[in-house]
Amino acid sequence: MAEDTTALSYWLNWRFFLCAVFILMTMGLASFLIWKYEEFNKLRNERRERQRETAGSLYEDEAWNTCLKGIHPAWLLAFRIFSFIVLLALIITNAVVDGGGIFFFYTQWTFTLVTIYFGLGSCVSIYGCYYKHNQTYLEAEEGSYVAPSLDGTAELPTLYKNSSAYQEPHSRNTAGVWGYIFQIIFQTCAGAVVLTDIVFWLVLYPFMTPHDFQLKFMDVCLHSLNAIFLLGDASLNCMRFPVFRFAYFILWTAIFVVFQWVIHACVSLWWPYPFLDLSSPYAPLWYLAVGVLHIPCYGVFALVMKLKHLWLSKLFPESCQFVR
Repeated sequence: MAEDTTALSYWLNWRFFLCAVFILMTMGLASFLIWKYEEFNKLRNERRERQRETAGSLYEDEAWNTCLKGIHPAWLLAFRIFSFIVLLALIITNAVVDGGGIFFFYTQWTFTLVTIYFGLGSCVSIYGCYYKHNQTYLEAEEGSYVAPSLDGTAELPTLYKNSSAYQEPHSRNTAGVWGYIFQIIFQTCAGAVVLTDIVFWLVLYPFMTPHDFQLKFMDVCLHSLNAIFLLGDASLNCMRFPVFRFAYFILWTAIFVVFQWVIHACVSLWWPYPFLDLSSPYAPLWYLAVGVLHIPCYGVFALVMKLKHLWLSKLFPESCQFVR
């Protein structure tokens, strides 16, 4: 029989002490990384007039532009709107069918965050397409816009050939607060969706019996479409992937764990994931194992982004729009 999680004896023991120390240390380290690098980049961005890159700097157009000049931002907009509609429909259906208790699970937390990402991304892309349309119109009015030839490349007037001024006709603005928030959500989702799907398909599902759990269509969608859509967005967008923002992913999971602790300290409930149960003598090892699992989960997505940049840089060196 499950222990009463509201009893003091459940919390006042060495198991919870070790787990709490581990969670607090990781939250402290993550907060330090955020404070150090985000503040550093903010001050650097304020001081510099010319756009010189730092690890976490972000241009405004990176949030809505595509990785290649030949791909119009409207394609990314269409993908984000489609993804948002599908994800929103799924999470609403899940809540209506199974009730608000679904948000007791990390899966639904992450799925909701991914949905928010695509909702915000749709708004950002709408702005980007509007901005690009206006820029094209202004260039045409000024006589600087050159229609592409049949092979897709622009035939430049003699005046602009071999001109460094043409290579960068417009200065790129540094992103504002919402641009950074958007990138932070993207990178948090990147690690969280990989962790969610790996834990479900490789840790939990193999040990479930048909008597305890029956796999449903909704379960498959919740543990696959989040990663599929996010990878699709990652393949089209031109955002970078600063490694230090791994800290936000750590904080996201840590907040979920603290939320579970608070809920279980107030109400005696079953744990949504068995490795969160503090009554087991192996609880500290489980917490450590899941914590360490965050590294490869985030690393996999970071590697995908790195390989994408390297691949496009070699195949389409003149068309790449991401910052190397």
